[in-house]
Amino acid sequence: MRIWMVLMFVVMLMLSVSGCGGAQSSAVTEGKEEAMAAFQRVASDEAQRMMAENTNYIILDVRTAGEYAGGHIPHAINVPNESITTAPPKELPDKDQMIFVYCRSGARSQQAAQKLANMGYTHIVEMGGINNWHGDVVK
Repeated sequence: MRIWMVLMFVVMLMLSVSGCGGAQSSAVTEGKEEAMAAFQRVASDEAQRMMAENTNYIILDVRTAGEYAGGHIPHAINVPNESITTAPPKELPDKDQMIFVYCRSGARSQQAAQKLANMGYTHIVEMGGINNWHGDVVK
């Protein structure tokens, strides 16, 4: 009987300790998420609507130069995702300007948008890939 009580005590102690550990881990995770800079994600149709309502924006194509040459959204500038590191790109001098970011399918544009947001750019709109674009394309 005594062994049974000791065993129950140990199990209860382990449960209470693991419960505390989980809460602490969650708080740390929440803190990391809050520390990450944010950007807005929209579908290409919504991006087109936003472009129609605004005049001061840049369209940023983060695909390779070859992909860009094969066809891009009108007036887009090309800064490949791989070239966006920790220094702000010279092509994007205004950190408060609205920047629409796209690639082929959406993966690189998400990476680039996060890098730009981490550098302090404040109006990043990630619009996925040109594969979903329903507007004009310059070839």
